[in-house]
Amino acid sequence: MTEISTLDNGLKIITQERPALETVSLGLWVKTGSACEAEANNGISHFLEHMSFKGTNARTALQISEEIEDVGGQSNAYTSRECTAYFAKMMKEDAELAADVLIDSVKNSIFPQEELVKERDVVVQEIKQTYDTPDDIVFDYFQETAFPNQALGRSILGPQEKVKKFTREDLLSYIDTNYAAENMAVCAVGNITHNDFVNMVASRMSDYKAKVKFKADAQVYKGGFMAQKRDIEQSHVILGFQSSSYHNKGHFAEVVLSTILGGGMSSRLFQEIREKRGLVYSVYSFNSMYSNSGLFGIYAGTEAKDLPQLMPVVVDEIKKICNEPVTPKEFARAQAQIKAGLKMGLESSSSTAEVLARQQLMYGRTYTTAELTAQYDAVTIADITDAAQRIFQGAPTYTLLGAYDKFMEYDELQKALA
Repeated sequence: MTEISTLDNGLKIITQERPALETVSLGLWVKTGSACEAEANNGISHFLEHMSFKGTNARTALQISEEIEDVGGQSNAYTSRECTAYFAKMMKEDAELAADVLIDSVKNSIFPQEELVKERDVVVQEIKQTYDTPDDIVFDYFQETAFPNQALGRSILGPQEKVKKFTREDLLSYIDTNYAAENMAVCAVGNITHNDFVNMVASRMSDYKAKVKFKADAQVYKGGFMAQKRDIEQSHVILGFQSSSYHNKGHFAEVVLSTILGGGMSSRLFQEIREKRGLVYSVYSFNSMYSNSGLFGIYAGTEAKDLPQLMPVVVDEIKKICNEPVTPKEFARAQAQIKAGLKMGLESSSSTAEVLARQQLMYGRTYTTAELTAQYDAVTIADITDAAQRIFQGAPTYTLLGAYDKFMEYDELQKALA
């Protein structure tokens, strides 16, 4: 059973006790990320995530790592566009140690100058590595093209020139505006009682400031075209459209649509483009949801010579799913994939903690598997057609990176989709 308590400052503490386990997965999730940054400090959410493990008044950077790993624990962190997370997995008897280290790192980091200088270089190397990974950086280009000149369109890592200039004062200022109890959730799943975890967290976080001081940019989808030629073996293509935010219940039908269109080896895109025609190694669709918008996308990697054939086939599949009802068989298969995925994911205590914390931050509550399954069961075949027609009639975002000569131009694509 999932239990939730709220401290006086608004901090949500979530647990799901699993007495059969010998471990506890726990962490602290913050509802802020690159989509909550100003242009001047783009990349600071991710840089702060790195710097949070570089020392506090009580621990050095080495001690932070050693205290977790000396008892066999694991810790990590990540930054996304609307969330930053700090988490660990420990033996049940070491849960309080993990809570103390993570909370200390987030709450009391001192950002030593020598660590800051080193970590700037580390993050710059990460940025360069991403740039050198075409099937990774193409998604940044896609995001920027879909949401130009706004926070949701900027990269999570930020540009090198900004990262190289971040100071201790910049980090402290960002914490002051973007980190507060009201936009945090602390969660533990495993062999731990709710009362014990509440006491661990309350003793360390009850004095944390309550309110944030920032307001995120609007999320205004625009769409458009971007191409970058590189001397590499493949062309990487993403075609996308605006979809629903996670607050819009229409997103349940959009998830089913994505699964049918490009959600596995039995999906339409995989079967038509890879299995029948051999045009790609990888092709899939995805649906990214944000607080005020969403992105439905189709990714494919192909050789330059096959690029002129690829996009017409993708367009044909889009038009088919807009104009012809999906079959009961593929609809049932997609529903089964989604519901099985929900249940399989919750077998992991780490995945469950992630899901519960993010649900609390996004919706202000958590959902049971039965509640989510009911939402998908309520989707109909007609809803899939409606979702396809709604999404694919919008302005496309078309991003191309790699080796290419001939390809379907943006104007040509718009005409083909009409």
